[in-house]
Amino acid sequence: MGRIFISAAHGGKEATRIDPGSIAGGTTEAREMILLRDLIVTELRSRSVEVLAVPDDLSAAQTINWINSRARDRDVALEIHADAASNPSVRGASVFYIANNDERRSNAELLLVGLLRRVPQLPNRGVKPDTDSGLGSLAFCRQTAIASMIMQVGFLSSPDDRALLQNRRRDFALGIADGLASWSGTIDPGSAPTPDPNYPPINIKINGQNYSEKGILINGNAYIPIDLVDRLRIDLSKAPNVRRITYRKVVYVKAVELRDFNVSISWDSTTRTISLRSNLVINPNQIDQIMARGYTSEVQLQLFLKNNNESALAKFPDLPKLYREEATVEGVNYDIAFCQMCLETGFLRFGGDVKPEQNNFAGLGTIGGSLEAAKFDNARTGVRAHIQHLKAYASLEPLVNELVDPRFRFVTRGVAPTIDKLSGRWSADLQYGTKITAMLKRLYESAGLL
Repeated sequence: MGRIFISAAHGGKEATRIDPGSIAGGTTEAREMILLRDLIVTELRSRSVEVLAVPDDLSAAQTINWINSRARDRDVALEIHADAASNPSVRGASVFYIANNDERRSNAELLLVGLLRRVPQLPNRGVKPDTDSGLGSLAFCRQTAIASMIMQVGFLSSPDDRALLQNRRRDFALGIADGLASWSGTIDPGSAPTPDPNYPPINIKINGQNYSEKGILINGNAYIPIDLVDRLRIDLSKAPNVRRITYRKVVYVKAVELRDFNVSISWDSTTRTISLRSNLVINPNQIDQIMARGYTSEVQLQLFLKNNNESALAKFPDLPKLYREEATVEGVNYDIAFCQMCLETGFLRFGGDVKPEQNNFAGLGTIGGSLEAAKFDNARTGVRAHIQHLKAYASLEPLVNELVDPRFRFVTRGVAPTIDKLSGRWSADLQYGTKITAMLKRLYESAGLL
């Protein structure tokens, strides 16, 4: 068994004052995770497991560097978080692992089972690839040199989860310690970097064709030769975080990182084949253009919504159809608008200031200093207002339908033609555009378009 690194989110005794993480119920994510982390460390040490607690005054990037500078063969790393949502009824625990890694997915299941056995009252939100996270990737999972995952132990914004965490903290610690011990014990000595490695070869397919050169498998992650990256016309010179290694005089890069360069990645564990696809249905140069056509069908939008919230279509069964119709009329990409709706409403779970009966799917405000968000008579009008507000930001063209967006005239027309320009404008969140883009990629991947 190797050593275990544990990080309490990023922020702590020094950082609590400046980066507390989520805040709810008179407490902070940083405080709760430090208390939990300390109990986990104590429990593991009582079992004679070697544990390294990451210092609490490090940033996210410093945390990764701290671990990487000390990591050895068979070590593993876990970062614990408490999630937050606008809807206090959203609950449960989940574990994120690096995408396209079957070994890590199995490890994640061990972790989650360990926790839920000790705290069965905690809802199971499942194990998820980091591509399903809000930003579309997680640095802790991608850039940490050893096997690493992020666990969301519950929602601090949920009174039920918060009470469980505070009243049964030791049970949480015991469960996570159980999972960590099981995970650490499964690490194959040959799967982690060594001074004289002998990595297993894997097959490579590019756009459906077998590639003559082999890749390698390191710690469950597929790596491909840099020559193939060059053939795909991908410039990694400005991507310092893409992990590279030299093995037997050949430079390899982690394949999953190429997703950020509009390459589709899939892994077949049966044939040990990594497949890359660059001839995508979606034009990667136009994926972020708000004034453009959509690509998905109504059924694909329905499935995406239902797969993320089983009851989403119960109250709004026609929403995918409405977004396609209203956006097409105004020349707006309905895929982007639909994904923005999913982000704003939590896949129609709502919560917070906006209620379902307001038919406000994009967090639109009113005029005149009202404290309430805008309200619309029906779903179609709400969708139309959303589309019109997007068009106001993205285009100088006049509206086709009658104006229903209450704040249309306050927007500087054409100031945000792309998704990223919505950050800091539509929302104060400077990563708002990144989150919509990540959601859009999830939609296209689920529909087989990426």
